[in-house]
Amino acid sequence: MSHSKMHNLTRRIMLAMTGGGLLGIVFNLLLGQQGLLKEYLVDGLLYVVGAIFVASLKMLVVPLVFVSLVVGVTSLGNLYTLGRMGIKALLLYLFTTAMAITIALSLAASVGPGQGFDAGSTSATFQGKSAPPLSEIFIGMVPTNPVAALSQGNMLQIIVFSLLFGIAITLAAERGRQITKLFDSLDAVVMHMVEIIMRLAPYGVFALIARTFATQGLHLILPLMAYFLTLVFALGLQVFITYPALLRLLAGLNPLHFLRKMRDPATFAFSTASSGATIPITMRTVEAKMGVDNAVASFTIPLGATLNMDGTAMMQGVAMVFIANVYGVDLGMGDYLMVVLTATLASIGTAAVPGVGLVMLTMVLNQVGLPVEGIALIIGVDRLLDMLRTACNVTGDCAVSCIIAKGEGALDQVRFGDPEAGSVEEATETLFDEEDAKD
Repeated sequence: MSHSKMHNLTRRIMLAMTGGGLLGIVFNLLLGQQGLLKEYLVDGLLYVVGAIFVASLKMLVVPLVFVSLVVGVTSLGNLYTLGRMGIKALLLYLFTTAMAITIALSLAASVGPGQGFDAGSTSATFQGKSAPPLSEIFIGMVPTNPVAALSQGNMLQIIVFSLLFGIAITLAAERGRQITKLFDSLDAVVMHMVEIIMRLAPYGVFALIARTFATQGLHLILPLMAYFLTLVFALGLQVFITYPALLRLLAGLNPLHFLRKMRDPATFAFSTASSGATIPITMRTVEAKMGVDNAVASFTIPLGATLNMDGTAMMQGVAMVFIANVYGVDLGMGDYLMVVLTATLASIGTAAVPGVGLVMLTMVLNQVGLPVEGIALIIGVDRLLDMLRTACNVTGDCAVSCIIAKGEGALDQVRFGDPEAGSVEEATETLFDEEDAKD
């Protein structure tokens, strides 16, 4: 199959996102929030198609993470390499999160969103949930029932169990080789499932974006424009400045090649607002388009989707400054440093906390003594910003994966620099070739 078909799929996804956004805005402006079209089209057809698409992505997450991690660990052979790679990944994810929150706080302090904003009275409420202590987060990482962890999609527990299972297969030596072959075959099957979902992507993206803009509209953004634009600009700095700089300085890679190949996962992340649901697309991109070896990608991508919350950390910084300005609370340097530390460490346990971004924001506001009720002011625009935050998080996952792969000698630099690498058709043909070679 020609590479033009890969470009055609990417164009179709981008057109679907643009067309869905425009259609959603038109529906919101012309049809309002009531009527038969809203009931049967926006909350009917578009909702069903979008929900099915997201469900199909989530369906693949658990088998993909479990199988890929086991395959990745067994392919390493050397368990020392796994430990070294894990430490690198954790440090890099924590570093990028600290950078993100620092950038967000600095920018928000300069712009001053919320100054002169009249909060007035609002019927919106937010009930903050207390975050678990750090000790419970670490204890909760170990599954008491691996089957329950797999069925519930508890990503941290799945990662821990998969790593232990892969290590045990490696230690079993000769008797573990049959299990290794089984998982190699399962990995090929799961990747074929990913390719099938990829072909249906434009329809799902169109439905998700159209319904989001049809229900949210633009009227909620205008009163909070300073907060909205400050956070968008901060996310842009992280994606287009921080990650490219790290790629160049730590791995000597061309950032332009990286950013061009981020279109698919960034689009999926934006439309689904879920790093976890985007894992199948993210892994396919870093392996097929960027040349990261499966042994690295199968470990860093699921780990990043669980731990790396750069976009969410940025939201916390800008929102904290915004709410402080609205309520007339002066924040000192100690408060800012406390937010950097809290948000960075809290990202480790985000996957175990319901409500992710808003729950983490509750922790930050409590830490500096700001009213949690202020979250009600930003709930209206949080859905759109959540989509952008997720795209930032996924970009960070891919950047860290490339950096670690380069350091481990597990990056195909020819593939990384090839703008035509990674088509759906090429990936499918490669899988067939691998299966034929095994036969």
